[in-house]
Amino acid sequence: MEVPEHKEIRELARRFLSERGGALRAYEEEEAFPWPLVEEMAELGFLGVFVPEALGGAGLDFFAYLALLEEMGGWASLRSVLSVQQSLVLTPLLAYGTEAQKARYVPRLARGEVLGAFALTEPEAGSDAASLKTRARREGDFYVLEGQKTFISHANVAEVFLVFAKTDPEKGAKGITCFLVERGDGVKTSPLKGKLGLRAADTGMVFLDGVRVPKDRVLGKEGEGFRIALSTLDTGRISLAAGAVGLMQRALDLSLAYAGERKQFGKPIAQFQLVQEHLAAMKLDLEAARLLTYRAAWKKVKGEPYTLEASLAKLFASEAANRVAYRAIQVHGGYGFFEEYEVARLYRDARILTLYEGTSEVQKLIIGAHLTGVRAFA
Repeated sequence: MEVPEHKEIRELARRFLSERGGALRAYEEEEAFPWPLVEEMAELGFLGVFVPEALGGAGLDFFAYLALLEEMGGWASLRSVLSVQQSLVLTPLLAYGTEAQKARYVPRLARGEVLGAFALTEPEAGSDAASLKTRARREGDFYVLEGQKTFISHANVAEVFLVFAKTDPEKGAKGITCFLVERGDGVKTSPLKGKLGLRAADTGMVFLDGVRVPKDRVLGKEGEGFRIALSTLDTGRISLAAGAVGLMQRALDLSLAYAGERKQFGKPIAQFQLVQEHLAAMKLDLEAARLLTYRAAWKKVKGEPYTLEASLAKLFASEAANRVAYRAIQVHGGYGFFEEYEVARLYRDARILTLYEGTSEVQKLIIGAHLTGVRAFA
């Protein structure tokens, strides 16, 4: 059962979307980052929901964060900003950062004064993240980073980057370290345009050419980076599942409204059995995904292992979102094929959910490893 704080943040998000959600279309069309909307979300406290008030956040719980992501899920380019900032950047900072690191970065990130990025993926290291090529060599009190990252959310708008690099290539995954790198350290970036969905969300490449990072900006311990990445992705998968739930809810709401208004053969199409079949299947996927998401979140907040539950939620919710978006197009018929109707954007935005933060295939391997005790990959 939701507590008043959860209901309040849902209502705040609904008011924001009612007043400003329509403005996203112009940014989507231009593939431009919606800075004004992001700044407004920051003013509402949306970028630091579960961050303690003492560190500049709203001081709410993880379920309040999921409630916000659900409400924002139908506007995926905006939801993405919230997920990256909080699940992928603030979560590991709060969990592994020193007091000095937290004081330096968390308040500014939580208030939305700066954006952060999670720089793990590389051109030759996607699902096989442990094979990354970026290197970090020690030079006195600094590390010098060399390499490049790709498909990085917030690459061109972030000021703070969590960069994963190998400090000891001979140790494989155990030789990976996470660094807190600032754009001013010499980071170069370039945008990646032409995405199928999330067209207003920033994505790009990150170039590290002799970037010098002070030793006190290692997050966690040297060699602990891969563990930090995996634990962060567990949280990220829950947040993506919540966003998928929100996308499904939006698709269902739009489909119900359209089915009640659109008439064929002299009556609303909502009266036709096959249209009702679509709507029923959408509702089933939505509610099943929501329950899996909240089950994973409950284990997380109780401090129990939740990797399996996070993968189950992410796998089901992301695949279900694609099914629901497909059915929403079917309910809208030919009109759903045109960008004038919002379901077209939902259909495009749903597709990425099965790919980033671990493909559906990777989730199946994680689940299989938990079931059998045998890993399909090293």
